[in-house]
Amino acid sequence: MDDPATRDFIASLPKTETHLHVEGALPWELLEQKHPGKYSCQPSFRGPDFRYESFEQFESILIEHALDWFDSPESYFEAAQVIFSRHLEQNVKYVETSFHAGMMEFLKIPGREILSAILSAVPPGLEVRVFLGISRNAHTPFLGPLLEEAIEEWDDLAGIDLHGLETLPLESWTQPFWEKASSLGKILKAHAGEFGPAANVEHAVERMGVRRIQHGVLARESEDVMRLLAEEGVTLDLCPISNYKLRVVDEMENHPIRVFMEKGINCTVSTDDPLSFNNDLNQEYQSLVDHLGFSWEELGQLALNGFSVADLDGSLKDSFGEEIRALVQTSSSDA
Repeated sequence: MDDPATRDFIASLPKTETHLHVEGALPWELLEQKHPGKYSCQPSFRGPDFRYESFEQFESILIEHALDWFDSPESYFEAAQVIFSRHLEQNVKYVETSFHAGMMEFLKIPGREILSAILSAVPPGLEVRVFLGISRNAHTPFLGPLLEEAIEEWDDLAGIDLHGLETLPLESWTQPFWEKASSLGKILKAHAGEFGPAANVEHAVERMGVRRIQHGVLARESEDVMRLLAEEGVTLDLCPISNYKLRVVDEMENHPIRVFMEKGINCTVSTDDPLSFNNDLNQEYQSLVDHLGFSWEELGQLALNGFSVADLDGSLKDSFGEEIRALVQTSSSDA
């Protein structure tokens, strides 16, 4: 049931978005503008009841549409402008987004120019950190030297994120590369436990030094892995609508986010790929209310969790924290 008070509370809540792929966040209207004949109608995959049959189907559709827009640093700038303006509309204060390293090879665009274009689109009132998304088989003769250059020389690159098809085995270059990136001050992320087992999450934490797991839903399969996440202070950057539409969970009511929180695991909420799921951050929060009965206090805690891992000055994090706590207290008293 639609509750205006809850909707207003979510809209007023200062939030973070800590799991977002810039290519997967491409605003649909930009495709309509560039290819009006081809994209004049909303496709079925953006419908509210659509669910993907497989990760491969999802990835194929996303890549097809992304390559119809992204062809230059300017295209990244234009897309990021719209993406970030929508964050401001939802009272998002801090964003972590990644761009796909493979685009440097597909499009022959220097990655540093893509990074600069995205950061140039950041509006006043929003803090953005950009990560390099790296597939499990990305260390090719072409991309390998560029990946090394990225962690060694791109001062504005916040970190790296292992992503892509999780069934691909980790190659021998991965662990040393993540260790090197850490030694150079980069934030380490990894997609794990989305389609692969809890053991993948354990490996990312214990072998690769990752403290920011993207998804990690299947960590629920192992009490030992959940205990490890809590003890090591690992954050799960979860995307509930994505997890439902990609069939990682069979029903939204069965999403393990509350289980994780009750186990003491730090969890955040993000949108993942709004182009593919037709979602926004307010809808993610609302889905937790609608399907899992989250209280305003729990939503406030999720927002606080996001700021707890944000790459922000401590005083700014404290300020957002005070604003969230005050909003929860005031809203709960008025309800």
